[in-house]
Amino acid sequence: MDRADRHSLELRILSALVLAPVAIAAAWFGSPWLPVVTTAAGAGMAWEWGRLCRAGQLGVSGYALVAAVVLAVIVAALGGAAGGLAVTVAGAAIVFWISSRSQDREPYWVALGAFWVALPCILFLWLGRSETAGRSTLLWIFAVVWATDIGAYAIGRRFGGPRLAPRWSPRKTWAGLIGGAACAAVAGWATAWVVGVSPVLPLVLISAALAIVEQFGDLAESLAKRRFGVKDSSGLIPGHGGLLDRLDGLLAVIPVVALLTLIGGDSVLEWR
Repeated sequence: MDRADRHSLELRILSALVLAPVAIAAAWFGSPWLPVVTTAAGAGMAWEWGRLCRAGQLGVSGYALVAAVVLAVIVAALGGAAGGLAVTVAGAAIVFWISSRSQDREPYWVALGAFWVALPCILFLWLGRSETAGRSTLLWIFAVVWATDIGAYAIGRRFGGPRLAPRWSPRKTWAGLIGGAACAAVAGWATAWVVGVSPVLPLVLISAALAIVEQFGDLAESLAKRRFGVKDSSGLIPGHGGLLDRLDGLLAVIPVVALLTLIGGDSVLEWR
């Protein structure tokens, strides 16, 4: 590892040491901290998305996007997911209209940010509302996503090999994907052991599968950044770029976990 890579890794570790405790504490203590942190994260990601789609300038459509996302998350926190989703749809339509009238280059992409950011935030709050497994589910999601990131980074850098999607993200490798899935499986096993889930194998397999979802969420954001010719969504987080750069995989995993919860009738951690 050269000096630049070492410096980048040190910044990543320091940033994680600051941000991870905030996320864990919000999930652990729940309301009002969880809605506050989620709303703040949503606002930050919407701000980044608006600037990403408009060459670094927020503009009227960018401000509308931030307002739509914040309002959707607040409505979800106070009144439930259905209200938040309704606001998201209406907000996306308004953002598209404003973006079109402002003659933005990609009004569809600007409006897409409302769904890209608000939907996972709303579903995250919805998952956390479960009285029996809300806290455990959120912490499990964090464990899977962070384990995937660490495994993909470490194994990918160590072994290299064929690129996963070179046109979207030149650094991601198949070895990193496999390493991320293996680490996520371990996180699933550890969660099952701590929470007392039995049998263990389903949660291990789901965790490994979510690692693949997480990696493709990362690739999707890389595709968006390439489309608009930017390297990082912002410089908010040293070593990571922006909130979207740090949370892109989480944004993909949350809706899948919510869908599994709807299909199963309760939290994945309560499946028997």
